[in-house]
Amino acid sequence: MKAIEFNHVGKQYRLGQVSTGTFSHDLSRWWVMNVLGKDDPYLKIGDTNVRSSKGSSDFVWALKDINFSVEQGDVVGIIGKNGAGKSTLLKLLSRVTAPTVGEINVCGRIASLLEVGTGFHPEMTGRENIYMNGAIMGMTKAEITRKFDEIVDFSGCERYIDTPVKRYSSGMKVRLGFSVAAHLEPDILVVDEVLAVGDAEFQKKAIGKMQDVSKGQGRTVLFVSHNMAAVRSLCQKGVVLRDGMTDFMGTADEAINHYLETATHQVEEQKLITDYITNCKSYLKINEIQINNTPYNSTSLIHGQEVLDVQIKGKTQEPMKCDLKLVIKKLDGTPMACFREGRYKGILYDIKPGIFTINRHIRLPKYLADGDYTIDISLYEPNCQGFLKAPNCQTIHVEGFYDQYAHPIKLSIDGFIGLESV
Repeated sequence: MKAIEFNHVGKQYRLGQVSTGTFSHDLSRWWVMNVLGKDDPYLKIGDTNVRSSKGSSDFVWALKDINFSVEQGDVVGIIGKNGAGKSTLLKLLSRVTAPTVGEINVCGRIASLLEVGTGFHPEMTGRENIYMNGAIMGMTKAEITRKFDEIVDFSGCERYIDTPVKRYSSGMKVRLGFSVAAHLEPDILVVDEVLAVGDAEFQKKAIGKMQDVSKGQGRTVLFVSHNMAAVRSLCQKGVVLRDGMTDFMGTADEAINHYLETATHQVEEQKLITDYITNCKSYLKINEIQINNTPYNSTSLIHGQEVLDVQIKGKTQEPMKCDLKLVIKKLDGTPMACFREGRYKGILYDIKPGIFTINRHIRLPKYLADGDYTIDISLYEPNCQGFLKAPNCQTIHVEGFYDQYAHPIKLSIDGFIGLESV
């Protein structure tokens, strides 16, 4: 049974204007749509929703020709870059706004959490807002009262439940808002990136609750997030949006891999690894970082090239005793291996004031599966201060590394996998 069905749905906005801009255009639109019964004549003008480029029209399609359906009990992750149309899609589904073209068929009651404090009145207390939200969703007072203690307990806001919501922190609003949305027995739960505002403890509770709602109670969940690990663990299916259009539909793993690979290969120009440096000390100047003899942000490795040659050239005005840390991660941020020679072997670079060069050869593990990985580089003094960080400074494409008979894994204290130096 289909819980949600999008049929050629599109949403158009006019940039900088609420109406068409002139009285004559407004009158023309009203005449064509209400008297002649035809489509809006201004819909034929518009650009695709590309956030980073300037268009030739004042009209933009936030969503265009969206077609997909969600079965009852499915947990679907909606992913894509900022401005891809994810939040607009959820607002259409939640009836915050109406589609410009197309139709959305929904079977069941929807509970939405799209922004911090969605549906809350700031002057009303948490208790009053719970009852108001429940009434808006069509719940009776008796149903809300039956769930009230469970909602408050899950939110962790019991002490402030009779305090006006305007005095809540953003995290408290999210806690209470999600608790209301998840506990008032909706058929469809719609959750935007808003959960990122909550602390780690609540995020874990919220994801567990969504799993209970979907698997235990057979309800439908639509989840928008940039946390790929959360989408992978929670969702069964995934939809990738790009420039307001559907780019990919499939399982959650397939959708995440498609999104990450597309994002990786959409780099328009090569950047220097030094462009990724953050938190560099004022007395330290890095002139060049090279990995495998390339100063740029991407490279490829095949079987037989399991060694990373890292070279850092710079100048410092103060002496430094530092260690080099290199982390290899999946595109979703999951660490696969970590190299820290100073911590495990007690070897530090003793750098004097002036020009310096750091060279390190690192053997990659043979268990890396084919695909793309990112590299983090940092220089730091163990248990003290960091000199520089260069997160995600290079992407490496690995091909033909995996060896099912090789077992080079060596666990480190912090759970990462240690690499051996050549």
